[in-house]
Order: sequence, then C-alpha cells, then structure tokens
Amino acid sequence: MKIFISWSGSLSRQVAETLRDWLPSVVQTIEPYVSSEDIYKGARWSVDISRELEASNYGILCVTANNINASWLNFEAGALSRSFEKGHVSPFLLGIPRSDVTGPLLQFQSTVYERDDVLKLVRSINSVSDIPLESARLETAFDVWWPKLQSTIDRLEGLALEE
Repeated sequence: MKIFISWSGSLSRQVAETLRDWLPSVVQTIEPYVSSEDIYKGARWSVDISRELEASNYGILCVTANNINASWLNFEAGALSRSFEKGHVSPFLLGIPRSDVTGPLLQFQSTVYERDDVLKLVRSINSVSDIPLESARLETAFDVWWPKLQSTIDRLEGLALEE
C-alpha cells in the first residue's frame, strides 16, 4: 500500500522524512513516498508527484504552525481525498492543537503528535493495508519503534525552536 507524506517547510520536511523511514518498521507492507527523497534527479517533479498522489491509498500531511495554511498541503489533501471510498488523509499535527486547524484540512481526522494518537494513526493505516498485521503484532512493533520516532521528532522540534 502506498502512503503519500506531504510537507511544506523545513521542520515539516524533516518530520515527513522521519515518518517515511519509521512507518515501514511498524507496518512492513507499506510504501511511503516523500517528494524530497523519492523524486529522482532530472525527473519532472510535478509529473512524479501527480503519479504518486493518484497511486496512494493514504496521505499524511505534516502540519506545523508555519505551514498550516500552505497551499500545497491543501492541494495534496484534496488530491489524496479524490475518492471518499479509497482516499484516507490524516493531518499530522506537530506543536499545534486540533483547534488551530481550519479550512479544508478540518474535514480530516487529524493526528496529534503524542503516543496514543500516533498509535491510532498506525492502526488506521494497518486497517486499510493490503495485508494488515494482526493487532497484537502491530502493537508490539509500535512499542519497539515508538521511542526512536519520539526521540527523533523531539530533537527536530527542539532544533526548530532554536531557529
């Protein structure tokens, strides 16, 4: 199953790249895509992104205070939700509460960066996966890999505050 991870801005990109590397450790059957890492040099980025948006079954939008109104995030959210039956989109909120989300992103169930909510996101991804993991196995994998995700994102947030 393909997952499109959208970003806009430095912190958002770094979180997207972190999720791209982390998610397959928890749900091994998924294929995350992040434009900053997965577009080959010399490729037409707009064609590549369009192809991935069309092929993806799930989208994660890395949303921060600095990009909450970014036009590309809203565009990619719309492209990912093109089919209400097939498209699943979750804004991944970093350092902002759900109450700050407005406009088109408000229609999607968001994920707040905290352990239990990220676990719910992983369960949701697993539930629509081509070959879902059994619940106990998924939670064991999550428990093993959560500390790595948490330490990396906490470090990125700290660096962003220093800027």
